[in-house]
Amino acid sequence: MRPTGQTDKAADATMRRRLYAFNGGFFLQKRLRRMLSLAGYDLRLGRPKSDDSVAIWGQSPTAWRGAAVATRYETERLFVEDAFLRSLFPGRAGGQPPIGLFLDRCGPHFDPSHPTDLEHLLATAPLDDTALLNRARAAIARIREAHLSKYCAVDPSLTPPSPGYVLVIDQTRGDASVTASGADDADFREMLVFAQEENPGCNVLIKTHPETAQGHRSGYFGPDDESDRVKLIDAPYSPWALFEGAVGIYTISSQIGFEAIFAGHKPRVFGQPFYAGWGLTVDERPVPRRQRTLTRAQLFAAAMILYPLWYDPIRDRLCEIETVIDQLEAEARAWREDRQGWNAHGMRLWKRRHLQRFFGQHRPVLFDDRKQSPRRDMVWGRLDGPKGAVRVEDGFLRSRGLGAKLVPPLSLVLDDLGLSYDPTHPSRLEAFIAARAELRPDQALRAEHLVKAIRDLGLSKYNVGTPPPDLPAGRRILVPGQVEDDASILLGAGKIRTNAALLSQVRADNPDAVILYKPHPDVSAGLRPGHVPDAANLADVIVENVDMAALLETVDEVWTMTSGTGFEALLRGRRVVTYGAPFYAGWALTDDRGTIPARRSTEVSLYGLAHAALIDYPRYLDPVTGRPCPVEVAVERLAQANLPRPGAVNRVLAKLQGALASHAALWRRG
Repeated sequence: MRPTGQTDKAADATMRRRLYAFNGGFFLQKRLRRMLSLAGYDLRLGRPKSDDSVAIWGQSPTAWRGAAVATRYETERLFVEDAFLRSLFPGRAGGQPPIGLFLDRCGPHFDPSHPTDLEHLLATAPLDDTALLNRARAAIARIREAHLSKYCAVDPSLTPPSPGYVLVIDQTRGDASVTASGADDADFREMLVFAQEENPGCNVLIKTHPETAQGHRSGYFGPDDESDRVKLIDAPYSPWALFEGAVGIYTISSQIGFEAIFAGHKPRVFGQPFYAGWGLTVDERPVPRRQRTLTRAQLFAAAMILYPLWYDPIRDRLCEIETVIDQLEAEARAWREDRQGWNAHGMRLWKRRHLQRFFGQHRPVLFDDRKQSPRRDMVWGRLDGPKGAVRVEDGFLRSRGLGAKLVPPLSLVLDDLGLSYDPTHPSRLEAFIAARAELRPDQALRAEHLVKAIRDLGLSKYNVGTPPPDLPAGRRILVPGQVEDDASILLGAGKIRTNAALLSQVRADNPDAVILYKPHPDVSAGLRPGHVPDAANLADVIVENVDMAALLETVDEVWTMTSGTGFEALLRGRRVVTYGAPFYAGWALTDDRGTIPARRSTEVSLYGLAHAALIDYPRYLDPVTGRPCPVEVAVERLAQANLPRPGAVNRVLAKLQGALASHAALWRRG
């Protein structure tokens, strides 16, 4: 059950309903107009007819205009409000539009004076569908894990206060949900007294509203309310982190009380918010008509899945909550990692623009800045840099084109522990893989869908090359050649450290197999070491300039030292034999004949490995909108093959870089 206009697809133009508005925000906010249009409304100015609707923004100062017009012309009212997952920042703080809306024909969701569409859902909808409740539980887990809230610019890395405190939630003065509950200063004072009296010996923390902390609106509490037991906290703590150490939650009508329910709390409520009265709160002022007892999953399903209108800003369409969580995860991660700013060291000139797009949206990246600052340091790969610098590398779904041709990446990784290809030290990727030894059902399903999409769409890291040639019948083994002075070989190879030695070993172990050898492009071009003079005698077929994804579909096995091709082969269900210690080795998915670090002792499923390497580890940037995005968007962009190409400046740099590389190669050969 869903209120009028809240559909999963954009309404047909012939079915659109006229919606008249008398608040300038409806016309000035592009995102708001677009969402209403997709929901089937034709936003207009003028005089409505009886079969039209009038839009009213909650209980805003201008809401009376729409209400008066609706009364005069006897038209239906459509109350519009932000959904419970909104954006990184409040509208006043960052100017960001909402990613979700509530469209309610009866009243604002926070108004307890009469039933709303949301209350009707909570009171009467069956809410017993297993698939719906499983979606609700999965979404709760994801929101909690990603530390998402209505405003997602929170920092989970902040050390929370010592546990055992009571959490009292402040709100902005005059907030509509407060006034709708009939609450005022006296109620906030009373709540603070109750929090102290009902929890003797416990410290009381007053969580300041983000708009108050940023100076946009005043709250009900201030420094005068602090004492030996009572402290204000205005740092950007994650509510989910604060819930962990709280012994009680006290609120008038804040959304944080709603979120506390899903963290296992039974908040003490002094107002009459929509979530009170369903058996999940301790209510000081019950709403008599609310008599139904709901589970947490049922409350979430109604309020977060059935009721809201969700919007996907990347694909410009209405969507489900799972897509919104995907997008907010990506945006929140970018803010959390970039908010202090970056100082990038030793970055090539052609990379700087793309690094700025990836990591400089909240504070510009500085390059080789030697001033002392709170900025974090980053370096590319193994390059030397300041102590503690975070390492940057390409992700495993990179682009449609080679980095050597200066094609910009769709994914980059930040590793604060090491490098994914360096088994001599732990890496952040290793930590992610170990953590995904057990997956929730929703995580396994997401990874399964991702792997299937990659395979069905024929995607690989670079997505270049021609279709493979006709190949001899038999058990086909692909041996991917590597650059022999590549860091992954120098750091991660075992006794077999050259392409020639690898080919010889594979032939010796598989005398009757059809062996395909694919030289590395830089080796074939004579730019890097790794040429195998007698490759034609060791391999049955030498394949060059072939699409790797298509080639992997034609082979049975991949034997490699440390090549990332092994990971792509695993995604396609192929047997993989390793002689080194690539990141995907040691998790019971490969036949490992090299030395694997003892710390890789956990058995991980293919979907656990894929989740870690493709969802948890990289950051993705949508090349079309320039926004942080989830991996699913990157997959779609790579499949569409209409990505932006390197500009003229980059092409000049590419030629210069190639000339310098050729000169260096000739100099090395003497």
